[in-house]
Amino acid sequence: MFQDEGSSSATSSPLQFFSMMSLSPSLGSPYPWLKELKSEERGLYLIHLLLTCANHVATGSLENANVALEQISQLASADGDTMQRIAAYFTEALADRILKAWPGLHRALNSTKYSLVSEEFLVRKVFFEMLPFLKVAFVLANQAITEAMEGEKMVHVIDLNAAEPAQWIALLQVLSARPEGPPHLRITGVHQQKEVLDQMAHRLTEEAEKLDIPFQFCPIVSKLENLDMEKLRIKTGEALAISSVLQLHSLLASDDELLKKKSPLASKSSSGIHLPRVLQMNQGTLGELLGEEMGNGYSASPDSTSSSPLSLTASVKLDSFLNAFWSLTPKVMVITEQDSNHNGSTLMERLLEALYSYAALFDCLESTMARNSIERLKVEKMLFGEEIKNIIACEGCERKERHEKLEKWIQRLDLAGFGNVPLSYYGMLQAKRLLQGYGCDGYRMREENGCVLISWQDRPLFSVSAWRCRK
Repeated sequence: MFQDEGSSSATSSPLQFFSMMSLSPSLGSPYPWLKELKSEERGLYLIHLLLTCANHVATGSLENANVALEQISQLASADGDTMQRIAAYFTEALADRILKAWPGLHRALNSTKYSLVSEEFLVRKVFFEMLPFLKVAFVLANQAITEAMEGEKMVHVIDLNAAEPAQWIALLQVLSARPEGPPHLRITGVHQQKEVLDQMAHRLTEEAEKLDIPFQFCPIVSKLENLDMEKLRIKTGEALAISSVLQLHSLLASDDELLKKKSPLASKSSSGIHLPRVLQMNQGTLGELLGEEMGNGYSASPDSTSSSPLSLTASVKLDSFLNAFWSLTPKVMVITEQDSNHNGSTLMERLLEALYSYAALFDCLESTMARNSIERLKVEKMLFGEEIKNIIACEGCERKERHEKLEKWIQRLDLAGFGNVPLSYYGMLQAKRLLQGYGCDGYRMREENGCVLISWQDRPLFSVSAWRCRK
């Protein structure tokens, strides 16, 4: 167990020895015993160091933060066990946050970085294929759309993130089997990359021709926050459905342009935390490690709705979008979002919650893919790593990954004039079968207020909900 800092008791365990030391520049040199820690001890120790480092970053103690980063670098590894991998990305995010205090240095170090659209697309494809979360969301969304469009002859679907054709290929197949015959289907796809929309158009048109369904794909090259509603071109007589997959949370960032800019290092005094007195060594999974660590001195709960009461911060941009969608009177709007509280006002709030949710996602990959898998490394770095960096290192309108819990989305949509459409039993049955097909009992789903939460173990990670306009 860790002892309280300052204790004079003699110890023999490396963990006990280190816990008695204060993090200071004198500890910059590596200790040989760090490499000899068992996986579980190392994981718990990394959590301790990450929280210590984040606390120093939050309070502007950069010298101590630098020492903590050096200590973490002795243990973290992008190709190690789950905790080593997640520590590597959280460490990178904390370092990036520090560097933002020197904009010139930060820009210089990132000036030659670039990413290929094709590679980003392939990484998201790997995430879609290897983990079941979005497949489950697509099954539930398609069933909700199919039920809402029963008997309709002209169907228009607006996809606010038209990057994955698999969802609409499945819908085309379902609609082609309708007893009354397929409707005329028009899909409007919104995406900021023309190449992605071109691929979508090709795949869906090809499938529609194969199934002999009258079909039209209308691409709109645009970022979601800049979307011109006039370009959606809703026609009289069309039954409208709207699908948003992991998109609406980004609209919450736009409102920060109106707020006073804060220093990337300065934060409220409440962002500081006290390190736990006792850390036990009897956990099996990373989630349990975190649960034990947070339970010994931290107020954040692994499944808390929020670190504060469920009060909503007004969002001009999001409210404007929801009002615009309401005015289009869709028969159904299906929303998939990350079910995590990553929109806290302080660094420490976000870091604690992000540790929980990304620990679960990294555990998913650990159970699914080999540690030396190139595809796994790319998903962790290019997808999860970039999201972690955005949550931890960015502030203001630059911080796009503002994930919130289902309860807050229910409140927002209710205030915007939408009523919940309970997801059907048949849709949930199909989704459960899909999860069972993965042959891993870690994936779970549960119904909550007519919506569905998709989890790893007991940690909800994604929510799916369906809505229609209240008269």
